[in-house]
Amino acid sequence: MTQTVQKLSADEQKLAALGYKQELNRGWSGFSNFAISLTIICILSGCFTTYGQAWNDGGPIAISIGWPVISLLVLAVGLSMAELASKYPTAGGIYYWAYSLGGVRWAWFTGWFNLLGLVAIVAAVDYGCASFLNSVLALYNLNFILDFTTTNNSAILRNTFVLFFLILAVHSLINVFSSHLVSLLNRISAWWMLGGVVTIVGVLIFGPTSHQSFSWVFSHRLNNTGFSGHFYWYFILPLGFLLTMYTFTGYDASAHLSEETHDAERSAPRGLWTSIAYSAVGGWVLLLAITFAATHVAAINKGGGGAVPVIETALSTGLAKLVLDISTVGQLFCGMGCVAAASRMVFAFSRDGAVPGHSLWRRLNKNRTPTWAVLFVVVLALLITVPALFGNSAGLPVAFFAVTSITTIGLYIAYILPVYLRWRMGDRFKPGVWNLGKHYRWINAVAIVWVVICVVIFILPTAPGAVPWNSSFSWSDFNYAPVVTIALALGVWIAWHAGAKNTFKGPVRTLEDPDVATPDDPALMPVN
Repeated sequence: MTQTVQKLSADEQKLAALGYKQELNRGWSGFSNFAISLTIICILSGCFTTYGQAWNDGGPIAISIGWPVISLLVLAVGLSMAELASKYPTAGGIYYWAYSLGGVRWAWFTGWFNLLGLVAIVAAVDYGCASFLNSVLALYNLNFILDFTTTNNSAILRNTFVLFFLILAVHSLINVFSSHLVSLLNRISAWWMLGGVVTIVGVLIFGPTSHQSFSWVFSHRLNNTGFSGHFYWYFILPLGFLLTMYTFTGYDASAHLSEETHDAERSAPRGLWTSIAYSAVGGWVLLLAITFAATHVAAINKGGGGAVPVIETALSTGLAKLVLDISTVGQLFCGMGCVAAASRMVFAFSRDGAVPGHSLWRRLNKNRTPTWAVLFVVVLALLITVPALFGNSAGLPVAFFAVTSITTIGLYIAYILPVYLRWRMGDRFKPGVWNLGKHYRWINAVAIVWVVICVVIFILPTAPGAVPWNSSFSWSDFNYAPVVTIALALGVWIAWHAGAKNTFKGPVRTLEDPDVATPDDPALMPVN
């Protein structure tokens, strides 16, 4: 009897060296891998949905100057991660990196923070998209089943949440149906981002009857927080950095989709850092166009300081519809990509036994996509956003801004832990084909310091009413990001000592061929 031996491709050999057999469908090109991170960063989403965060916390200066400066710091984080993505091209991504560089405990905590951040980014992106879609439907005077023309704050929040639920459902179906479909839509999305930004910038240049001055855009300060202006430079302005940091999240998708990408050890790192670089330039141009068009300052402040009141006050109804339509479609693409990345991480983490019910979440359907992992992600995203049904006294969904903070905190903690471990390892680390050379020393250090600063900033109260000991304290204003972050850290720590340290052993080899062994590489040997 003759036995057929299947020759492994270079990608499959690399994956086998890391301990895994090829289970997911490897049908993504390098461009598709780049497109997934570009789609999730999605400047048509982050730049629009969190524009108000920078407007209210710092004003134009937080946008025009803050964006490019913070983008360079984010790029330091991205370059540090890209080097690791080249060395370890697995769906587990940063949690696998932490295991390989630091051991089981580092992998456990990194994986759970990554999971929190990825679920939160699905919630934040799709809720932001629902909010924009609600505004678009209101402009079209749609009144079918739900009245989108209402000005009642409670009704608006309810309508937005219904749209949020429907968007999650659609993204679930797309991700369950086919990996090829997600890949195709992501390629379309990349071109939509490019064409959308060019169109919107053109509309904002030629559509308004007047523009702000150069000096106003690059030097004007605003403080709509309610805090004293004495805190501007070291408290209020840094809060506005959430616009940039939240927009630049989810680019680890290039790593999570590496098991489905051809030539992953080159394509994944390239997709990761180039998506940041392109988004930095495109996002800055887009934000400047919006800010130059923000001439009706009083009306914008009354509308909450977001991008929507800027668009609606600067443009005719027809042009406002066009801009918001383009942004909303971009956000729909973004949410789809977020679900794809998050579900792959859940699949990989469950494959290694880290998630309760892992045998269910790691199952693949006939299309070789992780159906149950997709459902896991969207249901949790829905649950953590339930508080957005209840707005503050101004009718604003403070919970949405808390979710964006949770996204940023959770993901950047997960991003920086393996970067720290790589920096600590120094020259003992044997890099992959794409690497930083000796520059890792200062690039890693800059990334680590910046992320520590950001985590501290984004757990702070964003308004006087959110300060527990303040007489005006209100739970509707409360930033529950630190509560969720601390609760997760505590829960993961308790779970570890309650038994996970005895059952979770890190990445589990899934190779069917017992003759395939892990190479003798110090960077692959965990340190306990």
